[in-house]
Amino acid sequence: MLDEKGTVRISKYLSMLLRHQPEAAGLVLDEGGWVEVDELIAACAARGRRFSRADLDHVVANNNKKRFAYSPDGRRIRASQGHSVAVELGLAAAPPPEVLYHGTASATLPLILRDGLRPMSRQDVHLSADVETAVRVGSRHGRPVVLVVEAAALAAAGHEFRVSANGVWLTDAVPPERLRQLHP
Repeated sequence: MLDEKGTVRISKYLSMLLRHQPEAAGLVLDEGGWVEVDELIAACAARGRRFSRADLDHVVANNNKKRFAYSPDGRRIRASQGHSVAVELGLAAAPPPEVLYHGTASATLPLILRDGLRPMSRQDVHLSADVETAVRVGSRHGRPVVLVVEAAALAAAGHEFRVSANGVWLTDAVPPERLRQLHP
């Protein structure tokens, strides 16, 4: 059984491979971001990153952000969202709640308030349904700031929202006029 350190180590490596650099392990993701589990395990082992299917099951089940998902038959795996490589997750449009939240570091606030939220190196802007998650996300790069996104108003104006398997809301962009700081 993996300890917490081992779980985090494998999770970070999988995030890199399944979201950003599959070629680093000689992997090719299909159009939906999927790769065969056996192929992933073998490719990682060939690069000195050995783990079993049971270890992988543990990482998928215990990742605090639920970053990974198995296909219904359990033979393929993919990242739930956050890709910088082109994939089509096949997520249907969904009506968002009235508001969603975005956590960021305070240093980025002036730029975001001027230009809005953009996907940057990812395919989509990531939003959360709760403040706590937004605070945790914003804390990764400094003092966190939480922005309130007027999601229902954006949807009414034609913006499409999708929700990933792990509950992260995705959209193409959020204009600055639909943002406000939660705690000024």
